[in-house]
Amino acid sequence: MKVPLLDLKAQYATIKDEILPAMQAVMDSQYFINGPEVKALEAAVAEYSGCVGGVGVSSGTDALLASLMTLGIGGATPACREGKPCPGCDEVITTPYTFFATAGSIWRAGAKPVFVDIEPDTFNIDASRIEAAVTERTKAIMPVHLFGQVADMDPIMAIAKKHGLFVIEDAAQAIGASQNGVKAGAIGTVGCFSFFPSKNLGGMGDGGMVVSRDADLIERLTQCRNHGSKPKYYHKWVGGNFRLDTLQAAGLIVKLRHLDDWSAGRRANAAKYDQLFADFEPVVTPAIRNYNVSIYNQYVIRVPRRDDLMAFLKEQGIGTVVYYPLSLHQQECFKALGYADGDFPVSEQAAATSLALPIYPELNDEQIEYVAAKVKQFLS
Repeated sequence: MKVPLLDLKAQYATIKDEILPAMQAVMDSQYFINGPEVKALEAAVAEYSGCVGGVGVSSGTDALLASLMTLGIGGATPACREGKPCPGCDEVITTPYTFFATAGSIWRAGAKPVFVDIEPDTFNIDASRIEAAVTERTKAIMPVHLFGQVADMDPIMAIAKKHGLFVIEDAAQAIGASQNGVKAGAIGTVGCFSFFPSKNLGGMGDGGMVVSRDADLIERLTQCRNHGSKPKYYHKWVGGNFRLDTLQAAGLIVKLRHLDDWSAGRRANAAKYDQLFADFEPVVTPAIRNYNVSIYNQYVIRVPRRDDLMAFLKEQGIGTVVYYPLSLHQQECFKALGYADGDFPVSEQAAATSLALPIYPELNDEQIEYVAAKVKQFLS
């Protein structure tokens, strides 16, 4: 049996008759930049997330970068880049266990990523460790809602309020997830989404969005994504070319209508895996807090002999992937930050033992049972 990690063709087959007319309408209009579909998608995603507005951008990475730029976070000096004392360098506290774009965007904005270890069960940033990392140079906290589960935001927001910090939610993997009934992206200063094709709400290429409950901030972000221009050809500050294509927006409007059903399908599949692994000690299944609703952008287990298991499952026709094989503090490009192996042991352990299994909503029971059986077969 073949069970791919993700089958986008299966999803597309169910919505092809909706997608093609929407894309054709844009082709007929030839309105490819900032067309009406972009504005419609921004309004729809903002309403869906419980925010006053949204700004469509070119990727989830650019959503983070544009947010940092708009909030005025940056200012690293050459000395800081060399790992030397830098009294004027802005700092952003974040997690070392996430996709590269999180810390990479902080670095590109001219700020310094400051890492805090993660919780051993959820893989999200450990909020109890954040305050100890706050300095006079700290400007923001960037929690990541990893694998579709919102990080522990109440203490994060309390720390931010106490120290006057922005909170930039990296919700790239978490659109539609919620905590205590509040959607991801609507808790912090801004929320950043990714529409990369593999996401629960994925486009036909790169795309992203920033949402916020602050209307003035949305206006400034709108200018930032278009070189800081307002009116056209007049620039109060420097922004970037972060625009979302109209074609992408047209397809995403269609997909947004199906998002809750797809996320429910992922939760149902996760529950099946949980049941199949319930009495099997070698597999540690995802831990979801009782105040959270996860969208399971990934279903990540922890296992011994992870790499050997991954190779075995590949031989059995089962797609898997490691999110993420190396903590960010161990990446060569961040050597100047001065971290060493062992500084964040929980993150390093997660990188050594985690494995994502297929979880997309079109999976059937037979496929899920096959995956679980093969995992058990190897680890037994």
